Formats: sequence, C-alpha cells, structure tokens
Amino acid sequence: MAVANRWVLTAGTVASLLAYTDGHAIGYAYGNRIGHGDRYWQRTSPTPAEEYTSGPAFALKEIGVRPAWRGTGTARRIHDALLATRDEPYVTLMVNPSAGDGKVHELNGSWGYKDIGRSQPSPASPVLTVMIRAN
Repeated sequence: MAVANRWVLTAGTVASLLAYTDGHAIGYAYGNRIGHGDRYWQRTSPTPAEEYTSGPAFALKEIGVRPAWRGTGTARRIHDALLATRDEPYVTLMVNPSAGDGKVHELNGSWGYKDIGRSQPSPASPVLTVMIRAN
C-alpha cells in the first residue's frame, strides 16, 4: 500500500519526514548533515575513505514504521522520500548488526548501503556497523 501523505521538515542541516495514510501516522525518518572532521567520522574505525568524509554527507539517524506497516515497503518509501530532499553526495547510517537477527543490516544492504567500519557512539551503546551509499 502506498504512503498517501507525507510531511517533510528541512531546517538547514536537519531533515525529518512523517508518513501518514488515512490521517494516521505510520512511520518516520530523520537525520542530519555531517561534514569533514565530524565526530561521527572520528568515532568510525577504521577511518573511512576521504572520498566519503571530505565533503558533506547525510547521516540517517533513524527510520521507524508502525508494526502493521512493516514488511510492506513503507520503510523504503519513507527512506527514499526523505533522501529525495537532500543534496549530499553520500548517505551514511549505523546499524546494530544483531537487530532483527541481522535482518535490518541485510535490508540496508539491499538498499545499496555497504559496510565501511564500526562505531560505538557511547560506552553504553553496542558496537554498530557503519554503512554508506551514494545518494
């Protein structure tokens, strides 16, 4: 089923999207622009290729879809709609490799993301896989 309505907010370096159908929120995504020297890159090991870090990139922070809408392609439509508002050449995200027994990582790979390293954003955080793709 298609996402009937969506609302995108872009304020400088931050962008978010709320997806609705029949007047009910069904999912969201948000992220922000990162640049050369950003702590996002500083926490990534091994150091990412300069190709990715020398200019701006969009860091996709989170995508969420209501349970009834999972497995319907809604997350991909939300993802693509949000990225259509961005002009950064690369999009990066972090994923817990064990989330969904590895299915979340696999899904991101099917969307064109590739692994480039690992990151642990905080001492309480699990070690995450850093992924990237061209936008």
